[in-house]
Amino acid sequence: MSGRPASVSPWFGQPRGLTVLFLTNMWEQFSYFGMRALLVYYMTKQLLIAQGTASLIYGTYTACAYFTPIVGGVIADRLLGKRRAIIVGASVMAAGHFMMGFESLLYLALATIALGNGLFLPSLPSQINDLYAEDDPRRGWAYNIYYLGINIGGFLAPLLCGTLGEVFGWHIGFAAAGLGMLAGLLIYLWGQRYLPAEQGRTRGAPPVERGRLGLPTILVLAAVAMSVTVFRGAYEQAGNTVALWADTGVDRVLGAWAVPMTWFQSLNPLLVMAMTPVLLAGWKRRADVGRDTSPAVRMATGALIVAGAYLMLCVVEAFSGGKAHWLWLVLFFAIYTFGELFILPTGLGLFARLAPPGFGATTVAAWYLTIFAGSLSAGLVGTLWSRMPHTAYFALLATLAIIAAILLRLIDPWVRRAEMREPSYPHRKAR
Repeated sequence: MSGRPASVSPWFGQPRGLTVLFLTNMWEQFSYFGMRALLVYYMTKQLLIAQGTASLIYGTYTACAYFTPIVGGVIADRLLGKRRAIIVGASVMAAGHFMMGFESLLYLALATIALGNGLFLPSLPSQINDLYAEDDPRRGWAYNIYYLGINIGGFLAPLLCGTLGEVFGWHIGFAAAGLGMLAGLLIYLWGQRYLPAEQGRTRGAPPVERGRLGLPTILVLAAVAMSVTVFRGAYEQAGNTVALWADTGVDRVLGAWAVPMTWFQSLNPLLVMAMTPVLLAGWKRRADVGRDTSPAVRMATGALIVAGAYLMLCVVEAFSGGKAHWLWLVLFFAIYTFGELFILPTGLGLFARLAPPGFGATTVAAWYLTIFAGSLSAGLVGTLWSRMPHTAYFALLATLAIIAAILLRLIDPWVRRAEMREPSYPHRKAR
């Protein structure tokens, strides 16, 4: 039965509750990416933290942002309920963003944001399914619409928070991120009337369909997780050491105006929005004629494309003779984003499809653990930025992505067999 009252007219052809969740998610992403766009610059320029230490802090923070939802989801399901978890999580995150305005509270502020995110992130999208009847054809597009909010928020955040931080002071940029989180919270509180009634919570172990998580499936998922962890060691540098290169190694002058360094962080979500429909249409055409590629091969292709983006930076750095033109950075993000769309959404879908009965949440949670481990590895790799020539560093990132591609290509037969054994299960998108 649909969670939307029949008397309530839809907005934009979808239940009004989806608009509420979309806008709440958009502003939460605005706050998250707005603060993240400033973080490395703030630590190295304002707090004078050594680059290697700053990169390690950055990697640890982004890792924790994907680890806490594993615990937060359990707390939401067993104790608080989804609505309370969202309200508490959003409030805690807003407080953390405002705490960033005090230099002595840096570590406490980052921990506060990560803890609030743990309650918020898994709870919000889990309300989408309840907006629709099981046979509602709009249900399949709901997550695509919701995911768009991630990219709109991620696109706007570096432009607004980044500009405010660079021009008026880092603390102003962090405050803008906090206001964005408050905006999302207020939208959610106002729109609760359009959300479905929450089901009663279960205490202790929830009843699940009996299933067995077979050893072959575990091994396949572990192999994919290891490959993606290696890949993320290179992938996560876009907001870390590549951001530092944009500051010191790129000529950002456009006429009489210098492009703010944080603006380049908006390119990735903008390109995701532009490329996704075209890429999906191309994949659909290939599938219609029986030429669709397997998930592992598609992921390996994405890793190789990202490797190509870093190899391009290696060549540019070697022959730039000083500072590279800003168009090279734009081209990097175009290639990098194109590769990302091959590997990361495909990996999430693969984890969900291989989830045996009764282990769906556990299997998808393992994807968050993969992101967690990959972010930690990226922080460690980032410490090498100031210890080796930048050409060699970019070559190292390309090598990591190539290793991930080789691993994914080698395990392709295992993945194919696992997909033939396991049925498909629906899943939700993650950040």
